[in-house]
Amino acid sequence: MNKFLIQSKYLQKHPFHLVDPSPWPFFASIFAFSCAISAVLYFHMFKIGKLLILINFFFILIIMFVWWRDIVRESIFEGHHTGLVQQGLRYGIILFIVSEIFFFVAFFWAFFHSSISPSIEIGSIWPPKGIAVLNPWNIPFLNTMILLLSGCTVTWTHHAIISNYRFQTLLSLSLTILLAIIFTLLQGYEYNVADFRLSDGIYGSTFYMATGFHGFHVFIGTLSLSVCLIRIFNYQMTTQHHFGFESSAWYWHFVDVVWLFLFVSIYWWGGI
Repeated sequence: MNKFLIQSKYLQKHPFHLVDPSPWPFFASIFAFSCAISAVLYFHMFKIGKLLILINFFFILIIMFVWWRDIVRESIFEGHHTGLVQQGLRYGIILFIVSEIFFFVAFFWAFFHSSISPSIEIGSIWPPKGIAVLNPWNIPFLNTMILLLSGCTVTWTHHAIISNYRFQTLLSLSLTILLAIIFTLLQGYEYNVADFRLSDGIYGSTFYMATGFHGFHVFIGTLSLSVCLIRIFNYQMTTQHHFGFESSAWYWHFVDVVWLFLFVSIYWWGGI
């Protein structure tokens, strides 16, 4: 009886998950801060800035991998992601996406502040004189179609998971990742052929900061969806427990919507 009482006090009496101490949030914040400092050095033409960005970003990717590994372990193998835990995680993802919305609001605010009422320093015209803007109906429009199609395929993946159609799940998610890679390659090509750079005044800075950070979000979303593809291939998601994919899909739809605003405001309206 005493042995039973001793063992029973260690049994969990609630459906919540008390997270074990983890070093990854601390290390992630350190390398994220270091990456921001490295970016400032790179923008100010320090030769070591680019190398530091690559080193810090490499460590961030490693931390993302081991952090996701721990979360997958506590979800799949330890069974800590109960219904209430998943509900809390959904609230967390919603708040994260809201914070990302305000992150991009700052860039749109800077763009419209400068474009609606151009200052005399740039000739009181927009786009500023000497800036050869990109044709919105070439690569930008093609990328818009690609992202909208990827939004359809990721929704297809979600319905396939719920319906337990394994082949359709793998196929549609693979197509989503392929479309994301094509989008990133086309955006890189667009940056390469553009006649203006980040240092070319307010137009260059707002254009590259807004579209560049969106491209970074596409890259992170691609990594997240790739992890989901590996997990689905290894039978780690079910019709009831697939929050990892669900959060990635929400994030991907957010990326799609942001790009629509970027295309309409910066590429189309901003280039008129």
